Amino acid sequence: MKRSSVLAVFVLSLLFGLSPLAAEPMIERGIDIFTTPADGRTFYDFAKNPIPAGFFCKGSKPFRGRIAFRGLPLATAVPGQLESADTVVERLDDAVFDNRGRARTRLRFAALSLVSIAPVKTSCGAFHAYVSLGGRQRVTTMDILRTQESGGKFIAPLAVDILLTFIPVNPVPDKSVRKLELTSRFTFPATVLSWSFTGNVTSSDTVVVDTNGDLVPDRQFPAPANFSPGRPPSSLNKVWCCPYTSCHATDGCEHCTEQYPRGCTGQCP
Repeated sequence: MKRSSVLAVFVLSLLFGLSPLAAEPMIERGIDIFTTPADGRTFYDFAKNPIPAGFFCKGSKPFRGRIAFRGLPLATAVPGQLESADTVVERLDDAVFDNRGRARTRLRFAALSLVSIAPVKTSCGAFHAYVSLGGRQRVTTMDILRTQESGGKFIAPLAVDILLTFIPVNPVPDKSVRKLELTSRFTFPATVLSWSFTGNVTSSDTVVVDTNGDLVPDRQFPAPANFSPGRPPSSLNKVWCCPYTSCHATDGCEHCTEQYPRGCTGQCP
């Protein structure tokens, strides 16, 4: 079925209450954590909106290339508490299901930590490129539909304001490192994705995470709760050690993430 058809069915389900399930346990507010693989699917393409001339050094030409990114694990107050996660999205409200199996919550980006897979080559030398969040993030809305006991589908746009920092690979000796910064904002269109109960972290402890890219944990969040985005609900009672992947794309930018169930080695059964 084409994505547009799936989206239409999902929207109709929300409007007319086609879900047969009565209200059941709510989805608790919390965070969802993701890992960005180094496979080239996460990128920022400057073809249509180039970095201006003179940005990297005096006389540098406009940069119209594509930079591919991988995840850089987030710093946490308890080392390794989020394992290799580099992306955190926060669900701000408990999502309570009505008698048609529908629920809603607000969400926003809470932390982001990416680094270029390869240095960015310019006439001014090579630079590592880092992505973190740029200030307070915009809030969007997630609509959730429960289609079976263990889960269902959800749809939500994602808004993110980023800070892109370039640091020289070979800084000039005896001089402070010169950071070059750009800001940008994206809104990824809503995509229909699966979800299931059973969170991807079992601890009930809160977690303190670096949210501004300075490697110092600075903000406390509730632990991931009983919601696992991207995980097919049919997998709830199966051995599921394959990653479940989701991608969000808009003009000039794409971000793809993976999740592994807690305790899995990454090997598919």
